[in-house]
Amino acid sequence: MDLLLWRHAEAVDGVPDSTRELTERGIRQAHKVAEWLESRRPKKLRVLVSPTTRTRQTASAFTNNFEIVPALGPGNDISAILAACGWPDAGGSVLVVGHQPELGRLAALLLSGQEADWTIKKGALWWFTNRVREGETQTVLRTVMPADLV
Repeated sequence: MDLLLWRHAEAVDGVPDSTRELTERGIRQAHKVAEWLESRRPKKLRVLVSPTTRTRQTASAFTNNFEIVPALGPGNDISAILAACGWPDAGGSVLVVGHQPELGRLAALLLSGQEADWTIKKGALWWFTNRVREGETQTVLRTVMPADLV
């Protein structure tokens, strides 16, 4: 299984938090990463998105075929994100468009075995693969693609 974590692109400040929209820079970030991802798109990719405006706008730069999942909203538990995407046992690939600090904590858990406050930059994409080698399950970081390097 592949798990792609995409933090929403830059958004305006303000309240309510759930309706914050992408800035012009954020729109450019989302389109750059979406273009990069499109040329490398895994087969059978499921796209799961937080219900916030900024995550839906980020995902829309890539596809309009996404599922809004309340468990991906700000303040939710890492176990809820894992359950929503089916990691590590679901087949195919899942793209999660979400928020900090949850995505950073999830990345830390996948790579180190414990949650920690790791930072994922706005608009960045982290791509993980789960595989079994010699009977041992492994998590492999395939790439980290910050929006400013695309």
